[in-house]
Amino acid sequence: MALPEYLFMSREDYLALDNNSQDARYEYLDGEVRMLAGGSTYHSALSSRLGAVIERALEMSSCWTYNSDIRLELSESYYVYPNLSVSCEESDHALDNAILHPCIVIEVLSPSTEAIDTGEKLRAYLAHPSIQEYVLVDSFSIWIEVYHREDDGWKLRTYGPGSTVNLEHLTIQFSVDTLYRGMDLQATRRQAKRKRAHNQRNF
Repeated sequence: MALPEYLFMSREDYLALDNNSQDARYEYLDGEVRMLAGGSTYHSALSSRLGAVIERALEMSSCWTYNSDIRLELSESYYVYPNLSVSCEESDHALDNAILHPCIVIEVLSPSTEAIDTGEKLRAYLAHPSIQEYVLVDSFSIWIEVYHREDDGWKLRTYGPGSTVNLEHLTIQFSVDTLYRGMDLQATRRQAKRKRAHNQRNF
């Protein structure tokens, strides 16, 4: 089903659309419905590699790793499909096609999604009480950002080539170079950082 770029509908109509869709997934952002687009090969590879890293780190725990097939309900007016999410809540594991209590959420950025992932979604994720870390992984330069919840608020840590990313909440570490192995990415970080700083100025 093809939808206009911006379409507004009730929560009930959105859930009916998304639950009955066979060939597309839709997000619901305060009444606005957006159809998710496909990603690049790098976008797909980064998501798959990071999911494998996290799953190996958590294989002896009660936490589950979910890919972008699973919907995240942030509130009754906000439903999204992160590239990856982790939940340690047993009640989430029993649900059919959605989770409610993630502790880690990961979005792999692309030029078409960066603005919302670093803007509107950033604010929504940081406002959700169960989320302890929000991870942004660039797919067009070697760069990772981690928002980590601390007692006095959120702290941002950045990682580039040669770094080891530390997801403190569940004690997960991985090499930036290993994650991006074989990818021919140019050093466009200065431009991307300027855009992101503008989007995040008041997060």
